[in-house]
Amino acid sequence: MRKTKNMLSAVLASVMTLSLAACGGGTSEPGTTAAPADTTAAAETTTEAGSAAETTAAAAEETGELNLAVCLASEPQTIDPALNSAVDGAITINHIFEGLIKWVDDGQGNAQLAPGQAESWDKVVNDDGTVTYTFKMRDGIKWSDGKEVTAGDFEYSWKRLANPETAADYCYMIDMVQGYAAVADGSAAPDTLGVRAVDDKTFEVVLTYDCPYFEEIAAFPATFPVRQDIVEGNDEWTYDPATYIGNGPYKMKEWSHNAYILTEKNTEYYDYENLGPDTIRFTLLDDANAILAAYNSGELQFIEELPVDEVANYLVSGELKIVDYIGTYCVCFNTEDEVFSDPRVRRAFSLAIDRNYIVENVTQTGQVPAAGFVPAGVYDAAGPGGSDFRTVGGDYYSAAAEDYEANCEEARKLLAEAGYPGGEGFPTVEYLYNTNDNHKAIGEALQNMWQTVLGVNVTLNNQDWNVFLQTRKDGDYQIARNGWIADYNDPCSFLDMWYTDGGNNDAQYSNPAYDAFIDQAKATSVPEERMEAFHKAEDVLMGEDNVHAPIYFYTQKYMMDESIQGMYYTPLGYFFFGYTHR
Repeated sequence: MRKTKNMLSAVLASVMTLSLAACGGGTSEPGTTAAPADTTAAAETTTEAGSAAETTAAAAEETGELNLAVCLASEPQTIDPALNSAVDGAITINHIFEGLIKWVDDGQGNAQLAPGQAESWDKVVNDDGTVTYTFKMRDGIKWSDGKEVTAGDFEYSWKRLANPETAADYCYMIDMVQGYAAVADGSAAPDTLGVRAVDDKTFEVVLTYDCPYFEEIAAFPATFPVRQDIVEGNDEWTYDPATYIGNGPYKMKEWSHNAYILTEKNTEYYDYENLGPDTIRFTLLDDANAILAAYNSGELQFIEELPVDEVANYLVSGELKIVDYIGTYCVCFNTEDEVFSDPRVRRAFSLAIDRNYIVENVTQTGQVPAAGFVPAGVYDAAGPGGSDFRTVGGDYYSAAAEDYEANCEEARKLLAEAGYPGGEGFPTVEYLYNTNDNHKAIGEALQNMWQTVLGVNVTLNNQDWNVFLQTRKDGDYQIARNGWIADYNDPCSFLDMWYTDGGNNDAQYSNPAYDAFIDQAKATSVPEERMEAFHKAEDVLMGEDNVHAPIYFYTQKYMMDESIQGMYYTPLGYFFFGYTHR
């Protein structure tokens, strides 16, 4: 993390003028209200909501209440902890559920790991190389309906995550747990997974190797507990406040689909007395103009999005904040598509991208042109304070502005070798992105670059966030916007997702050689051996197969009402609002 912070600080200091990501749905959820048919209707809806919010805010001031309103994204795909795979969903879930370990404020507005539902834990390396973690549960932990949280709730939830019938994209997050592989492929029952409730207060996990990032996994939303008596036989349990029972600091009070998710303090939470806002409203919007207008009117106190043409002004004013974000914004090719099954075509499209133009003229918030998939700031073998993975791995092409013309020459040559000299005979293809001002501007820039450099025609298509995620997951696209934020600080977070049939493998990619390197990395606890295997895996992914076209390494932008204090953040992309105050 320190590496990223130093690098980005240097970039921002030198550039000054120089984000909504998904880690990767379904169609409209049951009971959702229809989205506004046009932007006028959306504006009217926002205005009406704003009037109500202002009235509520005025009343709250008189009573001393703090009713916080934030906007992270539009309607989430899911807020089931096991099924969610998007950053916005994870932030919401982090406020309603809690894992064995949690993120807390380090006193500087940054997050660090600390005891959550577990008050302590022990780690023992066994003679056979396996590792046993024993978590002792905290006294007084309860679900929001008053029922006690037990170690058995965690046992159920971890087995549910691994069970292939759950179809969790993030099932592989616990692939270090003994017995996971057999459970995941259906050859063994979930009960054989290496987790067990020794008693109500003791949860034991056996790992096949000493996983260096396991404690971050224990703080990851997919491993949060859910209640078996509520989840079993109720596919719609997340939609109703009566059944969306959590064990975190806040609880759902109301979900007005495509409008907001309203949460309130959970009186059963063990740290209830120290919580801040009386309510936190997660406003669901994707129109950047409407989001900014709601912020400026006081309806929203926190936003991540604003119109592209407003970025420079708000940077200069100091209202727009830029913080570290360990992630990569990229173009994802469907490797099973007839046209993009050829790695030469994929590399040609990648080389034709002028990354410097995009970060300097479109995004303008300190992003760094990307020449690899794993971003800067991810630890290599030396760990924190040592060389990062990107520095050691080097570049897969030059992202320097002075080398762009040479990249274009190589791109045209590759396209000709693939049978399309000067773009002749290349079919019209489609670029898919989720509705967002920033993504649209980047898509238009890419469209122009590909036409100008390669002579190919690319149409643009946008979809609502939750629909887009499912379309991309299903492989029903040719080229799509993509992005990945670290789930934990290790290259594995960026590389094991492209394993054959991986839950987040939206590129539909499969290469036995790549899989073998990932297997090698996961078969050893020796840092140097792990990193060597991961570097070889990225060489196949990017150097040979050109599965993605990385565009830039993320920074995170946001604006927050200056009267609100106590928010903290982790470069994994999570904002925490539960202890904010005026």
